[in-house]
Amino acid sequence: MMRGRSDGGQKKRLIMSVCVVAIFLGFLYVYYGSIFGSSSNGASALEYGSKSLRKFGSSYLGGDDEADDKQYESSTKVGLEDGEDFVPKTFPVCDDRHSELIPCLDRNIIYQMRLKLDLSVMEHYERHCPPPERRYNCLIPPPAGYKIPIKWPQSRDEVWKANIPHTHLAHEKSDQNWMIVQGEKIVFPGGGTHFHYGADKYIASIANMLNFSHNNLNNEGRIRTVLDVGCGVASFGAYLLSSDIITVSLAPNDVHQNQIQFALERGIPAYLGVLGTKRLPYPSRSFELAHCSRCRIDWLQRDGILLLELDRLLRPGGYFAYSSPEAYAQDEEDLQIWREMSALVGRMCWRIAAKRNQTVIWQKPLTNDCYREREPGTNPPLCRSDDDPDAVWGVPMEACITPYSDYDQKAKGSGLAPWPARLTSPPPRLADFGYSNEMFEKDTETWRRQVESYWNLLSPKIEADTLRNVMDMKANMGSFSASLKDKNVWVMNVIPEDGPNTLKLIYDRGLIGTTHSWCEAFSTYPRTYDLLHAWTVFSDIEKKGCSAEDLLLEMDRILRPSGFIIVQDKRPVIDFIRKYLSALHWEAVATADSSSDSEHEGDDVVFIIQKKLWLTSESVRDSE
Repeated sequence: MMRGRSDGGQKKRLIMSVCVVAIFLGFLYVYYGSIFGSSSNGASALEYGSKSLRKFGSSYLGGDDEADDKQYESSTKVGLEDGEDFVPKTFPVCDDRHSELIPCLDRNIIYQMRLKLDLSVMEHYERHCPPPERRYNCLIPPPAGYKIPIKWPQSRDEVWKANIPHTHLAHEKSDQNWMIVQGEKIVFPGGGTHFHYGADKYIASIANMLNFSHNNLNNEGRIRTVLDVGCGVASFGAYLLSSDIITVSLAPNDVHQNQIQFALERGIPAYLGVLGTKRLPYPSRSFELAHCSRCRIDWLQRDGILLLELDRLLRPGGYFAYSSPEAYAQDEEDLQIWREMSALVGRMCWRIAAKRNQTVIWQKPLTNDCYREREPGTNPPLCRSDDDPDAVWGVPMEACITPYSDYDQKAKGSGLAPWPARLTSPPPRLADFGYSNEMFEKDTETWRRQVESYWNLLSPKIEADTLRNVMDMKANMGSFSASLKDKNVWVMNVIPEDGPNTLKLIYDRGLIGTTHSWCEAFSTYPRTYDLLHAWTVFSDIEKKGCSAEDLLLEMDRILRPSGFIIVQDKRPVIDFIRKYLSALHWEAVATADSSSDSEHEGDDVVFIIQKKLWLTSESVRDSE
């Protein structure tokens, strides 16, 4: 009897244990299924979990399952042989703390990969991209309370605080009029560290120092492209736009975090970068003016290598406007820096064009004559004859002077037409690629017609002020951007790092851009562009063996909610992208055959997509 009762109790306990384990496993299935589920229909973003790991089984913390990697590589190629049966998984949503993730400028990656970087030369602010097994495979969530950005030109002066919920700069720079918090908005009065009373007055004073007519810095169209180093929230560049001057506002993701994010939210051209050890991603002779206002850069370090990088980027006769205590202070330390800096720029053949109060403006020579007249052995030396001044992707800076080409020497300048004529005038550097004027003119006309076709397809969805920040992911000669001249937009033109380096043609047209590899993440914050134009970009990365799925996730990261993507590519590419629309929370807007007659197009299809606005359940909770 006792034995029988004991057996019954054990059975009951066993059944109870099995039930508990089953319930626990069921909970795990439901919880992790919501994060990693691969339902073909996709779940609502409100139902996603908050953490994300890498790929199909490899964890972000370094999982290295070779079989999983092979499965991933085979399933994300464009135009799969078994593509008809392939249905992409639903993407999880990244943890909310990653809402501002910049994968190749992520400090956590530096720590996790134990990179040994020289902080004294800003290596930690340069690009360091995660290897494939450490990449996030999730959608970047918007912050709590996110709103569709304020439209240009109103956005120059104010943005929604919820979109960039960082107010420390407003407090830190409260005496300098960088930005002010006013209720639900952050307001930008136009001040800066050196120009508390407004960038417009400061810009006019620089023009006055140079004796430009009407105190207009564009100098009748001769100054068009400007580089602002250490730009803050980019008010200098913002106030130059009304003078038909376009500025690359450059700053690192440093202690003044989010300054470039604020600039882009305002609708101002800006880029995350640093004068560190690598060349900036721009070709030689790209800018008529470089500007540094209290940018806290040690220009004398490493034999003046950073000033020599500016020299590489300036056009013949270009200016460097420098506003800093060294230009006017009388204490011994500043005087010593000024003496050494003056000696350095003198050996570089720069001359003082103007000096007033706290600002000095140096001018670069028009020809090589001064370089040839220097004493033998003078430092900095001229760069080697085999140095390509336009090679920039991952290329270390060198402490040498880039001499002018024979054409520049003969022309005694860049030979560019004033703006806006230079936009459609064949650039002198066409000859570097063996391109004729006729090829250039045909390319310009081809893209004019194509852009007109794009806008006809977009017209049911957009108003005149819908778009502001535009990126051309493969810009060639910049004709897509040139065709948007009469739209109220600016364009970041991107040139592949391994193709013809036509970025110098783009700058010679009075446009801006950068070099990049789409096998990696772009140097920008999430939600910074209204329109992405991808002409044969997917076909290109497939040839390189890179992941099309990674590129889709990167485009989603860059694109603002309610923003648009124009893909022009082969039909298998379009079919591949269609399968991801639900998982990415995108929707198809229009499809059409390409209207271009360029030899590159063939049977290309135009596919226009819009990104939906969605919030995580956590974001909704936080905003209530």
